[in-house]
Amino acid sequence: MLVKVRLKRFLMMIVLFAVIAALAILMIDLYIDSKGSKYLSSLDEVPKADAIIVFGAYVFPDGTVCRMLADRLDYGYELYKAQKALRIIVSGDHSTTAYDEVNAMREYLQSKGVPREDIFMDHAGFSTYETLYRARDIFVVDKAILVSQEYHLVRALYIAEKLGLEAYGVASDPRAYPDMQYYRIREVGARCKAFMEAGIFKPEPTFLGDTIPIWKDGNLTDDGKS
Repeated sequence: MLVKVRLKRFLMMIVLFAVIAALAILMIDLYIDSKGSKYLSSLDEVPKADAIIVFGAYVFPDGTVCRMLADRLDYGYELYKAQKALRIIVSGDHSTTAYDEVNAMREYLQSKGVPREDIFMDHAGFSTYETLYRARDIFVVDKAILVSQEYHLVRALYIAEKLGLEAYGVASDPRAYPDMQYYRIREVGARCKAFMEAGIFKPEPTFLGDTIPIWKDGNLTDDGKS
């Protein structure tokens, strides 16, 4: 009898813990949504800034950018063409020689006519948090326009605010994307991580280094592949 009572209490504690955890996750998700959404803007109305920051996404082995990343780059280009900023930072994963998001992004923008000197490559943008931390501390950006799909952009804007960046977001959602439900579910966990990372602990990124101010020449970010 005593074993059954203890087991029942144990199961109740597990259920209670699960309910509390679910409520905490929901509250964090709603909190970040409310904080980040207020900085969303449109291409026409977004204020001018020091730089346009385009977040990386998957690049195929032949160097072709995926559709989602192409849309981000297209919106970044339109913002640049509208002179919302004079520089573009392309930030993504270039942790190995075999996988290189940033040079693919740079080449895409150059093919549209953006001068090489106006494109800054962040080779160590391994996460949204690291991209924004490095934008502030490496590229000396005070005010930025962030470009990504809205599901991700809201979190990026929350992180930017917590890092002391003045940032506005332009969502690059000209189409429906496959597997978007998967991305939205994954985003819930990413927002919880952002809440801890940007809101509480604020760890340094994987790499920092010497500053390369955004008002200088983007060629300074070359790695020999340009």
